[in-house]
Order: sequence, then C-alpha cells, then structure tokens
Amino acid sequence: MASNLGRTKVTRLAGALALTLAAPFTQGATGVENNLEARLLASHNRERSSLGIPPLVWDRKLARDAQAYVLHLAETGYLVHSEDDPADPDPQGENLWAGTSGYYGPEAMVGLWIEEKKDFKPGIFPNNSISGDLEQVGHYTQLMWRSSHSVGCAAARGAEDDFLVCRYSEGGNVIGERPF
Repeated sequence: MASNLGRTKVTRLAGALALTLAAPFTQGATGVENNLEARLLASHNRERSSLGIPPLVWDRKLARDAQAYVLHLAETGYLVHSEDDPADPDPQGENLWAGTSGYYGPEAMVGLWIEEKKDFKPGIFPNNSISGDLEQVGHYTQLMWRSSHSVGCAAARGAEDDFLVCRYSEGGNVIGERPF
C-alpha cells in the first residue's frame, strides 16, 4: 500500500511539473512581443558575459530609433541598412534581421547573429573573418563590440516576414580597432 501511495505522489508531482513547464506555451508567453526587451537584452548579455565583456543596458532612445526603422523595413519588405548621418560624430551601430513570420523568437533572432562567431577570428577590424568576408561576422562583432554600452531593439511584422532592428551605442565595427 505504501508503494502505491508513493507512486501516486510521484505521478501527481510529475503532472504538476509538466503543467508548470507547459504554462508559457499554453498561455502564449513565448510570442515574439512577450517580454521582448528583456529577452533581447538577455540574449545579447549572455554571449557578452561568456567572454567577460561588460553587459549592455537597454536604451529607450535607441529602441525608439529602432522602432522607426523596423516599421520602414516591414512596410517595404526589404532588409537594407539605414543611412549614416555624415554630420553625426557618434553614429549608432545597427544589426538587422528578417525571417519567416511567427517562426522565430527573439532568442533565435539574436542567436543567428551569435552563430557568426564560428567564422570570427581575433584581429583588427575588418580583418575578423576566417573566410575574408566581413558579412560573415559583422553582426557578431557589433553585438560583442567592447565599447558598446547600450542597445535598443524593435520588431515588426511585414507582409511575409518578421523584422528585427537593434541599435547600439557606441557603434561598433570601427575600422582599425579590435572588436574585443
């Protein structure tokens, strides 16, 4: 009898644990917009922390700038970097992402930038790609840039794709400097 009682408790405990773990999925807490700011910031800082690089802080002005641009990208449906203002002595850094609507969460979006580290080699920017193609590492180097201290991001859904824009201050990928 004691054995059956023990199994019943274990079964109930396992069921309660399963419900607890499933709650975010059944309540819609895994969508792109849910806790977007915190999830994007955590994804950035987890990778920076792995190399001892100081964490980024969230910047509302950068997020507003990212919001304005991501709406433009969603409207046009094209992934094109914004133009730098030649009069700006400290331009923002920028990472862009686009993918199938509703398929990627914020962690996966940032994760695709982080995956570029497989092609990264230490050195003076822009000589940081194993293949010699800067586009293979440029998102990663901006995300990890040692002197970037803040980030602000925004996401939007276009006709076919989701878009993400992250803006950084101070901007990275500066020719002649080491990323980290």
